[in-house]
Amino acid sequence: MANGASRRGRVTRPVKRMRASLVARFLSRVGGAALALLIFTLAAIQFARVVHENLTLAHELAVTQTDIVQLQAHREWQQRQLRRLQDPQGAVPEIHDRLRLVAPHEEIVFVSPLPSPVPLSTP
Repeated sequence: MANGASRRGRVTRPVKRMRASLVARFLSRVGGAALALLIFTLAAIQFARVVHENLTLAHELAVTQTDIVQLQAHREWQQRQLRRLQDPQGAVPEIHDRLRLVAPHEEIVFVSPLPSPVPLSTP
């Protein structure tokens, strides 16, 4: 029994070695779990960053597309204005409005808007 043999003939481990083995196994499992949690957290952070970046880019794309549509509409309006002003008959109203010029035997009549009605006050 002095060599670690038990009464039944089995060899038993020393208690200190068994406890150290249990502690080492526990610490390795905790370390593995912590490492897995760290990797999962880093992956989640990267995923969230990519999602945020995609949302930001989608918003910027939508704003840019809206700007493009507005600019195309403005360009079409400008093209219509150019075609109208290239025609002499289309330019006449613009000449009258902006330059206040008239052709011979023409007159400009200015019409002022009606004043807004003043509400009557009751005593």
